Amino acid sequence: MDYFPAPGRNHLFVPGPTNIPEAILQSMNRNNEDHRSPAFPSLSKSVIDDVKQLFGTQTATSFIFPSSGTGAWESALMNTLSPGDKIIAPRMGQFCAIWINLMTRLNFSVDVIECEWGEGVDLAILKQKLQEDREHAVKAVCIVHNETSTGVTNDLAAIRKTLDEARHPALLMVDGVSSVGAVEFRMDEWRVDVALTGSQKALSMPTGLGILCASPKALEANKHAKSTRGYFDWGEYLKSYNSGTYWPYTPSVQMLYGLRASLDLILKVEGLENVIARHRRLADATRAAVRAWGLTVCARKPEWDSAVVTGVVVPPSLDANDVIKIAWKKYNLSLGLGLGKVNGKIFRIGHLGSLNELQLLGALAGVELALMEVGYPVVLGSGVAAAQARLAKQTPLIASRL
Repeated sequence: MDYFPAPGRNHLFVPGPTNIPEAILQSMNRNNEDHRSPAFPSLSKSVIDDVKQLFGTQTATSFIFPSSGTGAWESALMNTLSPGDKIIAPRMGQFCAIWINLMTRLNFSVDVIECEWGEGVDLAILKQKLQEDREHAVKAVCIVHNETSTGVTNDLAAIRKTLDEARHPALLMVDGVSSVGAVEFRMDEWRVDVALTGSQKALSMPTGLGILCASPKALEANKHAKSTRGYFDWGEYLKSYNSGTYWPYTPSVQMLYGLRASLDLILKVEGLENVIARHRRLADATRAAVRAWGLTVCARKPEWDSAVVTGVVVPPSLDANDVIKIAWKKYNLSLGLGLGKVNGKIFRIGHLGSLNELQLLGALAGVELALMEVGYPVVLGSGVAAAQARLAKQTPLIASRL
Protein backbone atom coordinates (compact mmCIF):
# COMPACT_ATOMS: atom_id res chain seq x y z
CA MET A 1 0.00 0.00 0.00
CA ASP A 2 1.19 3.53 -0.74
CA TYR A 3 2.40 5.42 2.30
CA PHE A 4 -0.07 8.20 1.43
CA PRO A 5 -2.92 6.30 -0.27
CA ALA A 6 -5.43 8.38 -2.22
CA PRO A 7 -7.84 7.58 -5.06
CA GLY A 8 -6.64 8.18 -8.58
CA ARG A 9 -3.16 9.36 -9.51
CA ASN A 10 -1.08 11.92 -7.70
CA HIS A 11 -0.92 15.15 -9.69
CA LEU A 12 2.80 15.91 -9.56
CA PHE A 13 3.37 19.56 -10.48
CA VAL A 14 6.64 20.39 -8.81
CA PRO A 15 9.69 21.34 -10.94
CA GLY A 16 11.23 17.93 -10.29
CA PRO A 17 11.11 15.12 -9.55
CA THR A 18 8.73 14.71 -12.47
CA ASN A 19 6.22 12.16 -13.75
CA ILE A 20 7.76 8.93 -15.02
CA PRO A 21 6.23 7.53 -18.23
CA GLU A 22 5.20 3.88 -18.28
CA ALA A 23 7.75 3.12 -21.00
CA ILE A 24 10.57 4.21 -18.68
CA LEU A 25 9.17 2.33 -15.68
CA GLN A 26 8.86 -0.82 -17.76
CA SER A 27 12.38 -0.47 -19.16
CA MET A 28 13.81 -0.38 -15.63
CA ASN A 29 11.77 -3.35 -14.40
CA ARG A 30 14.53 -5.89 -14.95
CA ASN A 31 16.96 -7.99 -13.00
CA ASN A 32 20.61 -7.16 -12.50
CA GLU A 33 23.04 -8.17 -15.20
CA ASP A 34 26.77 -8.27 -15.77
CA HIS A 35 27.93 -4.80 -16.77
CA ARG A 36 31.23 -6.36 -17.88
CA SER A 37 29.56 -8.68 -20.36
CA PRO A 38 30.36 -8.37 -24.09
CA ALA A 39 26.82 -7.07 -24.72
CA PHE A 40 26.58 -4.26 -22.17
CA PRO A 41 28.99 -1.80 -23.88
CA SER A 42 26.50 -1.27 -26.71
CA LEU A 43 23.94 0.16 -24.26
CA SER A 44 26.63 2.16 -22.49
CA LYS A 45 28.00 3.74 -25.66
CA SER A 46 24.53 4.56 -26.96
CA VAL A 47 23.48 6.59 -23.89
CA ILE A 48 26.88 8.25 -23.47
CA ASP A 49 26.73 9.38 -27.10
CA ASP A 50 23.05 10.30 -27.31
CA VAL A 51 22.79 12.47 -24.18
CA LYS A 52 24.98 14.98 -26.00
CA GLN A 53 22.06 15.79 -28.29
CA LEU A 54 20.15 17.22 -25.32
CA PHE A 55 23.03 19.60 -24.62
CA GLY A 56 23.42 20.68 -28.24
CA THR A 57 26.99 19.49 -28.59
CA GLN A 58 29.04 17.42 -30.99
CA THR A 59 32.42 18.35 -29.51
CA ALA A 60 31.98 17.75 -25.78
CA THR A 61 32.66 14.55 -23.85
CA SER A 62 29.79 13.24 -21.72
CA PHE A 63 29.95 11.60 -18.31
CA ILE A 64 27.13 9.80 -16.47
CA PHE A 65 27.48 9.42 -12.70
CA PRO A 66 25.30 7.47 -10.26
CA SER A 67 24.34 10.61 -8.30
CA SER A 68 22.00 13.55 -8.23
CA GLY A 69 22.78 16.83 -9.95
CA THR A 70 24.72 17.89 -6.84
CA GLY A 71 27.29 15.22 -7.60
CA ALA A 72 27.62 16.62 -11.11
CA TRP A 73 28.14 20.09 -9.55
CA GLU A 74 31.03 18.74 -7.51
CA SER A 75 32.50 16.89 -10.49
CA ALA A 76 32.43 20.04 -12.65
CA LEU A 77 34.34 22.05 -10.04
CA MET A 78 36.86 19.48 -8.86
CA ASN A 79 37.87 18.32 -12.32
CA THR A 80 38.62 21.77 -13.74
CA LEU A 81 39.84 23.93 -10.84
CA SER A 82 42.51 24.01 -8.14
CA PRO A 83 42.10 24.91 -4.45
CA GLY A 84 41.83 28.67 -3.99
CA ASP A 85 40.82 29.36 -7.60
CA LYS A 86 38.47 32.31 -7.98
CA ILE A 87 34.93 31.80 -9.25
CA ILE A 88 32.30 34.39 -10.13
CA ALA A 89 28.80 33.15 -9.31
CA PRO A 90 25.49 35.05 -9.23
CA ARG A 91 23.18 34.36 -6.29
CA MET A 92 19.63 34.83 -7.60
CA GLY A 93 17.79 31.99 -5.92
CA GLN A 94 18.01 28.96 -3.65
CA PHE A 95 19.90 26.66 -6.00
CA CYS A 96 22.45 29.32 -6.83
CA ALA A 97 22.96 29.70 -3.07
CA ILE A 98 23.41 25.95 -2.53
CA TRP A 99 25.96 25.68 -5.35
CA ILE A 100 27.87 28.67 -3.99
CA ASN A 101 27.90 27.03 -0.57
CA LEU A 102 29.38 23.89 -2.12
CA MET A 103 32.06 25.96 -3.88
CA THR A 104 33.06 27.50 -0.57
CA ARG A 105 33.18 24.15 1.20
CA LEU A 106 35.42 22.82 -1.57
CA ASN A 107 37.94 25.62 -0.85
CA PHE A 108 37.34 27.85 -3.84
CA SER A 109 37.25 31.64 -3.60
CA VAL A 110 33.79 32.78 -4.65
CA ASP A 111 33.02 36.32 -5.80
CA VAL A 112 29.25 36.45 -5.46
CA ILE A 113 27.05 38.74 -7.56
CA GLU A 114 24.02 39.41 -5.39
CA CYS A 115 20.86 39.58 -7.50
CA GLU A 116 17.25 40.20 -6.59
CA TRP A 117 15.30 36.95 -6.39
CA GLY A 118 13.01 37.04 -9.41
CA GLU A 119 15.67 38.59 -11.64
CA GLY A 120 18.34 37.12 -13.89
CA VAL A 121 22.09 37.70 -13.79
CA ASP A 122 23.13 41.35 -13.73
CA LEU A 123 25.24 41.35 -16.90
CA ALA A 124 26.66 44.83 -16.26
CA ILE A 125 28.15 43.75 -12.94
CA LEU A 126 29.44 40.52 -14.45
CA LYS A 127 31.14 42.43 -17.26
CA GLN A 128 32.67 44.94 -14.85
CA LYS A 129 34.13 42.19 -12.69
CA LEU A 130 35.60 40.41 -15.68
CA GLN A 131 37.11 43.60 -17.13
CA GLU A 132 38.67 44.49 -13.78
CA ASP A 133 40.30 41.06 -13.58
CA ARG A 134 43.25 41.97 -15.79
CA GLU A 135 45.44 39.17 -14.42
CA HIS A 136 42.73 36.60 -15.13
CA ALA A 137 42.58 35.36 -11.57
CA VAL A 138 38.96 34.34 -12.20
CA LYS A 139 39.04 30.79 -13.51
CA ALA A 140 35.34 30.12 -13.89
CA VAL A 141 31.95 31.78 -14.16
CA CYS A 142 29.27 29.48 -12.75
CA ILE A 143 25.66 30.07 -13.78
CA VAL A 144 22.38 28.35 -12.91
CA HIS A 145 20.58 28.37 -16.25
CA ASN A 146 17.08 27.89 -14.85
CA GLU A 147 16.60 28.89 -11.19
CA THR A 148 13.59 26.80 -10.19
CA SER A 149 13.13 28.50 -6.82
CA THR A 150 11.97 31.68 -8.61
CA GLY A 151 11.06 30.53 -12.12
CA VAL A 152 13.83 32.57 -13.76
CA THR A 153 15.86 31.50 -16.80
CA ASN A 154 19.15 33.20 -17.66
CA ASP A 155 20.15 34.13 -21.20
CA LEU A 156 23.26 32.01 -21.77
CA ALA A 157 23.95 33.56 -25.17
CA ALA A 158 24.12 36.99 -23.50
CA ILE A 159 26.38 35.64 -20.77
CA ARG A 160 28.76 34.19 -23.38
CA LYS A 161 28.71 37.55 -25.19
CA THR A 162 29.63 39.27 -21.92
CA LEU A 163 32.67 37.03 -21.45
CA ASP A 164 33.70 37.63 -25.06
CA GLU A 165 33.34 41.40 -24.80
CA ALA A 166 35.48 41.37 -21.65
CA ARG A 167 37.99 39.16 -23.52
CA HIS A 168 38.14 36.89 -20.50
CA PRO A 169 39.26 33.23 -20.74
CA ALA A 170 37.33 31.96 -17.70
CA LEU A 171 35.51 28.66 -18.04
CA LEU A 172 31.75 28.98 -18.39
CA MET A 173 30.05 26.34 -16.24
CA VAL A 174 26.29 25.92 -16.34
CA ASP A 175 23.86 24.14 -14.08
CA GLY A 176 21.26 22.91 -16.55
CA VAL A 177 19.63 20.53 -14.08
CA SER A 178 16.10 21.73 -14.79
CA SER A 179 16.64 23.05 -18.32
CA VAL A 180 18.58 20.52 -20.39
CA GLY A 181 16.09 18.47 -22.38
CA ALA A 182 13.25 20.98 -21.86
CA VAL A 183 14.71 24.35 -22.81
CA GLU A 184 16.82 25.15 -25.87
CA PHE A 185 20.46 24.49 -24.98
CA ARG A 186 23.28 25.18 -27.46
CA MET A 187 26.43 24.11 -25.70
CA ASP A 188 28.72 24.35 -28.74
CA GLU A 189 27.26 27.60 -30.08
CA TRP A 190 27.37 29.34 -26.68
CA ARG A 191 30.79 27.81 -25.93
CA VAL A 192 29.71 26.45 -22.58
CA ASP A 193 32.64 24.56 -21.08
CA VAL A 194 30.83 22.38 -18.56
CA ALA A 195 27.08 21.74 -18.50
CA LEU A 196 25.18 19.31 -16.32
CA THR A 197 21.75 17.93 -15.61
CA GLY A 198 19.96 15.33 -13.49
CA SER A 199 17.77 12.40 -14.47
CA GLN A 200 14.74 13.45 -12.37
CA LYS A 201 13.92 16.59 -14.34
CA ALA A 202 13.31 16.83 -18.11
CA LEU A 203 14.38 13.22 -18.60
CA SER A 204 11.36 12.13 -16.52
CA MET A 205 13.27 9.46 -14.61
CA PRO A 206 13.89 8.69 -10.95
CA THR A 207 16.61 10.66 -9.21
CA GLY A 208 19.94 8.91 -9.49
CA LEU A 209 21.94 10.00 -12.53
CA GLY A 210 24.08 13.10 -12.75
CA ILE A 211 24.88 13.80 -16.41
CA LEU A 212 27.67 16.14 -17.45
CA CYS A 213 29.24 17.34 -20.70
CA ALA A 214 32.75 18.81 -20.81
CA SER A 215 34.16 20.84 -23.71
CA PRO A 216 37.67 20.30 -25.10
CA LYS A 217 38.70 23.45 -23.16
CA ALA A 218 37.38 21.90 -19.95
CA LEU A 219 39.21 18.65 -20.64
CA GLU A 220 42.42 20.64 -21.12
CA ALA A 221 41.80 22.41 -17.79
CA ASN A 222 41.32 18.98 -16.23
CA LYS A 223 44.94 18.11 -17.03
CA HIS A 224 46.17 20.97 -14.85
CA ALA A 225 43.53 21.06 -12.09
CA LYS A 226 44.91 20.14 -8.67
CA SER A 227 41.72 19.60 -6.71
CA THR A 228 41.53 16.19 -5.05
CA ARG A 229 38.95 13.98 -6.67
CA GLY A 230 38.02 10.32 -6.50
CA TYR A 231 34.52 9.10 -7.22
CA PHE A 232 33.79 11.87 -9.74
CA ASP A 233 37.20 11.82 -11.48
CA TRP A 234 36.83 12.29 -15.22
CA GLY A 235 40.18 10.62 -15.76
CA GLU A 236 38.90 7.27 -14.54
CA TYR A 237 36.00 7.49 -16.96
CA LEU A 238 38.24 8.42 -19.87
CA LYS A 239 40.39 5.36 -19.20
CA SER A 240 37.26 3.20 -19.24
CA TYR A 241 36.07 4.82 -22.46
CA ASN A 242 39.39 4.04 -24.10
CA SER A 243 39.27 0.43 -22.92
CA GLY A 244 35.71 -0.06 -24.16
CA THR A 245 34.36 -0.97 -20.71
CA TYR A 246 32.86 2.55 -20.17
CA TRP A 247 32.45 2.35 -16.38
CA PRO A 248 35.27 2.62 -13.83
CA TYR A 249 32.98 1.06 -11.21
CA THR A 250 29.56 -0.59 -11.08
CA PRO A 251 26.96 1.56 -12.85
CA SER A 252 23.24 1.66 -12.09
CA VAL A 253 22.15 -0.86 -14.70
CA GLN A 254 18.41 -0.30 -14.36
CA MET A 255 18.82 3.50 -14.54
CA LEU A 256 20.82 3.18 -17.75
CA TYR A 257 18.02 1.20 -19.35
CA GLY A 258 15.64 3.90 -18.12
CA LEU A 259 17.88 6.55 -19.66
CA ARG A 260 17.84 4.70 -22.97
CA ALA A 261 14.04 4.67 -22.92
CA SER A 262 13.91 8.35 -21.94
CA LEU A 263 16.23 9.38 -24.75
CA ASP A 264 14.16 7.37 -27.21
CA LEU A 265 10.97 9.14 -26.11
CA ILE A 266 12.56 12.58 -26.37
CA LEU A 267 14.71 12.19 -29.46
CA LYS A 268 12.79 9.63 -31.55
CA VAL A 269 9.13 9.55 -30.49
CA GLU A 270 8.32 13.19 -29.75
CA GLY A 271 11.43 14.91 -31.08
CA LEU A 272 13.55 17.34 -29.07
CA GLU A 273 12.21 20.43 -30.88
CA ASN A 274 8.65 19.34 -30.12
CA VAL A 275 9.54 18.70 -26.47
CA ILE A 276 10.97 22.22 -26.15
CA ALA A 277 7.91 23.72 -27.88
CA ARG A 278 5.58 21.78 -25.57
CA HIS A 279 7.32 23.18 -22.48
CA ARG A 280 6.99 26.72 -23.87
CA ARG A 281 3.32 26.12 -24.63
CA LEU A 282 2.48 24.80 -21.16
CA ALA A 283 4.40 27.64 -19.53
CA ASP A 284 2.56 30.24 -21.58
CA ALA A 285 -0.80 28.72 -20.64
CA THR A 286 0.15 28.64 -16.95
CA ARG A 287 1.10 32.31 -16.93
CA ALA A 288 -2.16 33.17 -18.68
CA ALA A 289 -3.98 31.41 -15.85
CA VAL A 290 -2.00 33.31 -13.21
CA ARG A 291 -2.91 36.63 -14.81
CA ALA A 292 -6.57 35.62 -14.97
CA TRP A 293 -6.47 34.95 -11.23
CA GLY A 294 -5.25 38.52 -10.67
CA LEU A 295 -1.86 37.29 -9.41
CA THR A 296 1.69 37.90 -10.63
CA VAL A 297 4.63 35.65 -11.39
CA CYS A 298 7.92 35.79 -9.51
CA ALA A 299 10.03 36.44 -12.63
CA ARG A 300 10.08 40.23 -12.94
CA LYS A 301 10.51 40.48 -16.72
CA PRO A 302 9.05 38.33 -19.50
CA GLU A 303 12.51 37.57 -20.86
CA TRP A 304 13.29 35.76 -17.60
CA ASP A 305 10.15 33.61 -17.63
CA SER A 306 10.97 29.94 -17.19
CA ALA A 307 9.54 27.30 -19.51
CA VAL A 308 9.60 24.64 -16.79
CA VAL A 309 8.20 26.30 -13.65
CA THR A 310 6.09 29.32 -12.75
CA GLY A 311 6.47 30.98 -9.35
CA VAL A 312 3.12 32.46 -8.30
CA VAL A 313 3.26 35.39 -5.86
CA VAL A 314 0.44 35.50 -3.31
CA PRO A 315 -0.85 38.67 -1.60
CA PRO A 316 0.81 39.59 1.74
CA SER A 317 -2.39 38.56 3.54
CA LEU A 318 -1.93 34.93 2.47
CA ASP A 319 0.63 32.24 3.24
CA ALA A 320 1.54 30.37 0.07
CA ASN A 321 2.20 27.26 2.14
CA ASP A 322 -1.50 27.10 3.00
CA VAL A 323 -2.31 26.86 -0.71
CA ILE A 324 0.19 24.02 -1.07
CA LYS A 325 -1.19 22.13 1.97
CA ILE A 326 -4.82 22.33 0.81
CA ALA A 327 -3.88 21.26 -2.72
CA TRP A 328 -2.03 18.20 -1.43
CA LYS A 329 -4.30 17.19 1.44
CA LYS A 330 -7.61 17.60 -0.39
CA TYR A 331 -6.94 17.31 -4.11
CA ASN A 332 -3.82 15.11 -4.29
CA LEU A 333 -2.04 17.92 -6.13
CA SER A 334 1.66 18.50 -5.40
CA LEU A 335 2.83 22.09 -5.88
CA GLY A 336 6.31 23.47 -5.26
CA LEU A 337 7.16 25.25 -2.01
CA GLY A 338 8.69 28.68 -1.98
CA LEU A 339 12.33 28.13 -1.02
CA GLY A 340 14.65 30.34 1.02
CA LYS A 341 13.79 34.04 0.86
CA VAL A 342 10.47 33.43 -0.89
CA ASN A 343 9.11 30.78 1.47
CA GLY A 344 5.46 31.53 2.19
CA LYS A 345 5.44 34.27 -0.44
CA ILE A 346 5.12 32.10 -3.54
CA PHE A 347 4.01 28.65 -4.59
CA ARG A 348 5.40 27.05 -7.71
CA ILE A 349 3.61 25.25 -10.53
CA GLY A 350 5.98 22.90 -12.29
CA HIS A 351 5.29 22.14 -15.95
CA LEU A 352 8.34 20.00 -16.59
CA GLY A 353 8.91 16.57 -18.04
CA SER A 354 6.29 14.13 -19.28
CA LEU A 355 3.15 16.30 -19.07
CA ASN A 356 0.40 17.19 -21.52
CA GLU A 357 -2.22 19.88 -21.88
CA LEU A 358 -5.08 18.11 -20.12
CA GLN A 359 -2.90 17.26 -17.14
CA LEU A 360 -1.98 20.93 -16.83
CA LEU A 361 -5.61 22.04 -16.99
CA GLY A 362 -6.47 19.64 -14.19
CA ALA A 363 -3.68 21.06 -12.06
CA LEU A 364 -4.80 24.63 -12.72
CA ALA A 365 -8.34 23.70 -11.67
CA GLY A 366 -6.90 22.29 -8.44
CA VAL A 367 -4.95 25.48 -7.79
CA GLU A 368 -8.15 27.50 -8.19
CA LEU A 369 -9.93 25.35 -5.60
CA ALA A 370 -7.02 25.68 -3.17
CA LEU A 371 -6.88 29.47 -3.66
CA MET A 372 -10.59 29.75 -2.98
CA GLU A 373 -10.33 27.70 0.20
CA VAL A 374 -7.56 29.86 1.68
CA GLY A 375 -9.68 32.94 1.14
CA TYR A 376 -8.37 34.35 -2.11
CA PRO A 377 -11.24 35.76 -4.25
CA VAL A 378 -10.54 33.68 -7.33
CA VAL A 379 -13.24 33.25 -9.97
CA LEU A 380 -13.47 29.51 -10.43
CA GLY A 381 -12.69 28.53 -14.00
CA SER A 382 -11.04 31.83 -14.88
CA GLY A 383 -7.49 30.52 -15.02
CA VAL A 384 -8.52 27.27 -16.66
CA ALA A 385 -10.41 29.17 -19.36
CA ALA A 386 -7.47 31.50 -20.00
CA ALA A 387 -5.14 28.52 -20.32
CA GLN A 388 -7.59 26.71 -22.59
CA ALA A 389 -7.77 29.72 -24.89
CA ARG A 390 -3.98 29.66 -25.28
CA LEU A 391 -3.71 25.90 -25.69
CA ALA A 392 -6.54 25.71 -28.24
CA LYS A 393 -4.57 28.01 -30.53
CA GLN A 394 -1.09 26.62 -29.92
CA THR A 395 -1.39 22.85 -29.46
CA PRO A 396 -0.38 20.87 -32.57
CA LEU A 397 -1.28 17.31 -33.47
CA ILE A 398 0.66 14.72 -31.50
CA ALA A 399 3.88 14.10 -33.41
CA SER A 400 3.59 10.30 -33.36
CA ARG A 401 -0.03 10.46 -34.66
CA LEU A 402 0.44 12.64 -37.72
